[in-house]
Amino acid sequence: MARKFMKGTEAIAEAAVRSGCRFFAGYPITPQNEIPEYLARRLPEVGGAFVQGESEVASVNMVYGAASAGTRSMTSSSSCGIALKSEGISYCAIARIPMVYCNVQRGGPGVGAIQPTQQDYNQATKASGNGGFRMMVFAPATVQEAVDMTYAAFDYAQRDRNPVLILADGVLGTIMEPVELPEMRSDEEIKRLKDELSDWALVGHSADKKALILPGGWAGQEDRCKANAAMYDTWVKDVQVEEFMTEDAELILVAYGVCGRISKSAVRILRAQGYKVGLIRPKTVSPWPYASFDKLDYSKVKAVLDVEMSIPAQLVLDVTLAVKDRCPVHTCLRSGGEIMSRDHVVAAAKAILDKEGA
Repeated sequence: MARKFMKGTEAIAEAAVRSGCRFFAGYPITPQNEIPEYLARRLPEVGGAFVQGESEVASVNMVYGAASAGTRSMTSSSSCGIALKSEGISYCAIARIPMVYCNVQRGGPGVGAIQPTQQDYNQATKASGNGGFRMMVFAPATVQEAVDMTYAAFDYAQRDRNPVLILADGVLGTIMEPVELPEMRSDEEIKRLKDELSDWALVGHSADKKALILPGGWAGQEDRCKANAAMYDTWVKDVQVEEFMTEDAELILVAYGVCGRISKSAVRILRAQGYKVGLIRPKTVSPWPYASFDKLDYSKVKAVLDVEMSIPAQLVLDVTLAVKDRCPVHTCLRSGGEIMSRDHVVAAAKAILDKEGA
């Protein structure tokens, strides 16, 4: 594997190329601009195509078309741009078209600011579009995880014939870290992957064979919904989660993405000061790691602390559902472009444990 020092957005773009992505359409918006900028140069080098659409709506529908032809395809945007793409993403989901997209979140509400936040969690996991579809949603905490998850996302999308989302934020998108890049898939392997889709993709057929992609199928829609629900249930095997020092913990921190990274550092600080603190960090925020909460020893765990860069809190809804009233759930929040700090997490954790121990 090649080792390089890369910015998060550019690493995501390169991982996509190495996984076989050969079509990208997008529209500029910070803080994700380096993804299309990088792919505008990189895709032609491998025989791929880059299009800067006239809008987010146009771009996602170009991806819909390219992916319908069996080409591994991707788009990206930030927050309000993702909202504009939601109809096209919904069509890809209901027509069972595999595609990958990345959201490098910006602030809110509305158009918001370009500072890093985590204010699109509900959109990503609960309402990425209409029709009640679900997706696998990966939440990397390091540039290396962003590379690995993006590379794998195209395989998951093809396996399920379903959109897959990489949920990042402005911190991860702009920091630079050393990464191990996966091997480039060969032209032969990419052709083989595309050929595997020939039973449904619009790849050209003889006159006596038809390929038809319906947006949901106007007949038998309930059967389609049941089949989708059955597929979602299988994703329990695909849950990815980090459990850090949870065995004897009296307080469990829960965080994803950059907040998960910061919280892990806070756990080390608190442990050094004698506080029994652990961390559950979902790497997939859909599907959700319920099993990690079920195996906690609630005779020891006094409370759970949700750490996120969103006000009001969003992740806390899934945390509360996972805890099932077995202990109190507290929050440690920042927003408006204010990045979570270790000191903020440490202070919140100490306040809970000192009160519980009083």
